[in-house]
Amino acid sequence: MKNRIVWISLLLAWLMAFSSQSEVKAADYGDGDFKDYMSEFIIHHVMDEYKWHIGGSWYLYLPFIAYNHTNRSLDVFSTRHLFSGPYKGYEMYHGKITRPDGARFFDISITKNVLALFISAIAIILIFTSVARAYKRRDDMVPRGFQSFIEPVILFVRDEIVTPSIGQKQSDRFAPYILTLFFFILFNNLLGLIPFFPGGTNLSGNIAFTMTLAVFTLVTILVSGNKHYYQHIFWPPGVPAPLKIPIAAIEFFGIFTKPFALMIRLFANITAGHIIILSIVSIIFVFRSFAVGASISLLLIFMSVIEMLVAVLQAYIFTMLSAIFIGQAVEEPEHH
Repeated sequence: MKNRIVWISLLLAWLMAFSSQSEVKAADYGDGDFKDYMSEFIIHHVMDEYKWHIGGSWYLYLPFIAYNHTNRSLDVFSTRHLFSGPYKGYEMYHGKITRPDGARFFDISITKNVLALFISAIAIILIFTSVARAYKRRDDMVPRGFQSFIEPVILFVRDEIVTPSIGQKQSDRFAPYILTLFFFILFNNLLGLIPFFPGGTNLSGNIAFTMTLAVFTLVTILVSGNKHYYQHIFWPPGVPAPLKIPIAAIEFFGIFTKPFALMIRLFANITAGHIIILSIVSIIFVFRSFAVGASISLLLIFMSVIEMLVAVLQAYIFTMLSAIFIGQAVEEPEHH
């Protein structure tokens, strides 16, 4: 089983390296030298946009949806029009949609990252509903197929993350949230690396995505926190009275620094991974040498394996820290 996982990982890494090189090669920069556009290409890849690169010169133009405050109406049309020039009072400016007349609008468009979010959510729902049905059909039987792959991961998250961090008494209460968090982050981390996924996405490297997950954890902490937790924040016991107020201010500030650290850690690591991979690939097209290409390709395969490890590790770290923070909020006082 371990040998099979190793070979599958190496195969995926090779495909990731090949697809990354294909993506750079497919970039159209006219008659200019690629090295003059390398940074632009890398930044373009990690940023969100209003179209999805399928391959070659094929693009899926996503719908633009905005609430127009001036007319109090909903404007809906394909972003294909905006890539050709101004359309219905809107225009594309450096990858962002604006209005030259300065009119206010609320953009709720389906961008590439939003579409990737929908795809990952639907995929996770389908996978786990099928696993749940398999458990109902094969009750008290040995897991088979995809069920045998998912079950050890679920047990690992429950027994090694949730229970030690939150405690046996309340582990069942928070296990669904922690499991959902782990698989959702893991799936989106890997989705950005899978070579068969056209265009490539950087959803986990989007600060709005990581911020939303961090806010979910923050809300869970604030809602679930008990009297003992808030007492240690606003009136720490066992501390001299003159120090209670400054320590309480520090503890109150710490409530928000914890989810902020979760947000930045996931965002920075995933984005840095994408930038490193594309930077390595770009070296091949800058030097245009067979020897450089062969050596860089081997390095790229190695880095792709590292990136898959980072994708799993970041999902684990985000989930583990979330469980620890929740466990601190629901921990009961010890009486000696």
